[in-house]
Amino acid sequence: MTVDGQPIPVEADLARMRRERQAKLQAQLGAQGLDGLVLLGTSAVAYATGAVVPGMDSGRAALLRPIALVVAGDDVPHLYTPYPEGAPADLPADHLHDPLYPDLDDGVPAATEAIAERFGAGAKLALDELPHPLARALAGYRLVSAAAAMGAAKLNKTADELACIRRAQRINEIAMTDVLPLLRPGVRQTDLSAVFLRRIFELGATSNGIDPIWQPMTATRAAGPWTTHGDIAFPTASTDRVLREDDVIWVDSGIHYEGYASDFGRTWLVGADPRPTDRQRRQYERWREVVEATLAICKPGVTALELGRAAIAANGGHKPWIEHFYLAHGVGTDSAEMPLIGTDLGEAFDEAMVLAPGMVLVLEPVIWDEGAAGYRSEDIYAITDDGWEALSDYPYDPFGVTP
Repeated sequence: MTVDGQPIPVEADLARMRRERQAKLQAQLGAQGLDGLVLLGTSAVAYATGAVVPGMDSGRAALLRPIALVVAGDDVPHLYTPYPEGAPADLPADHLHDPLYPDLDDGVPAATEAIAERFGAGAKLALDELPHPLARALAGYRLVSAAAAMGAAKLNKTADELACIRRAQRINEIAMTDVLPLLRPGVRQTDLSAVFLRRIFELGATSNGIDPIWQPMTATRAAGPWTTHGDIAFPTASTDRVLREDDVIWVDSGIHYEGYASDFGRTWLVGADPRPTDRQRRQYERWREVVEATLAICKPGVTALELGRAAIAANGGHKPWIEHFYLAHGVGTDSAEMPLIGTDLGEAFDEAMVLAPGMVLVLEPVIWDEGAAGYRSEDIYAITDDGWEALSDYPYDPFGVTP
């Protein structure tokens, strides 16, 4: 299967991928009448530059983050980073700069000087984040959100981007093969996290994206954590909680490879010889029916609304996902990005979202039966020129059926 006529390669051509992403950003600058992008968010900078940064505590990320300036008409972005070793080797030396600190009052003069060096007074700039100190200093520019430009550029992935997502997912899945055998009564959630996190870096992950989730699901909503909407609470943070015999575990994890995220989700059972009950197996079979009904119509030209309706029909007319969640979301340099299907944005939004080659869907239906917990898994699919291709390849043990 191909995407815009190109097969998804086994190994991504990273230099070509960066060139094609820059071309898409330049096209958006022209289409939206922008003089440039000022990007502070880690995922946006990774998309614009290909820069790699170490994973870190979120409280420190803002202070030590790289920054990208994308100038209209310039084929190469400018990168300001405290981690020059993470810059792509082909980034010209005159586009690699010392770090900026626009979140600090003391750092704003250098940041505004760098921006002024690239853009003239009154330039129209799109920003993904705007710290208060920097906002005061940029009063002379026309500032807009970068969401429209970045969203449009990122929506349809190239074949190389899809190869990176598939590699990230493969690393995630291989690490999970080391974790699953440890799922026994008496094991702590944090024990599983330790094994998983060590293994992903042994396998070549760039960073961990989210703290791994190993959430024991209660049989009823009332027995679980309280929520404002009255539905299931998921995900909740992993702790040193001890897992118990017959726990139903919802697993969720995401790692990054060359800036691209994976998204792994499965339902596991705790026990020395875990076997689903007849009711649990029926939940899984209903989940499969929802996925198969959705994939049966999944191709370019189909709307998100049509996919949502197919999933609901396969679940007997009931929405097969958690309240205020979604049937599917995209994945790229963010772990959840467009397209989004089945959100609170409503049917008009879903009807306007038309599938096209290069889009990525993470399907994550949920089958919930009050009194018997439920079943949830996630798989990644790329929309191709004439259908879809799975980027996930992990079995559904202990339910015994592979993708």
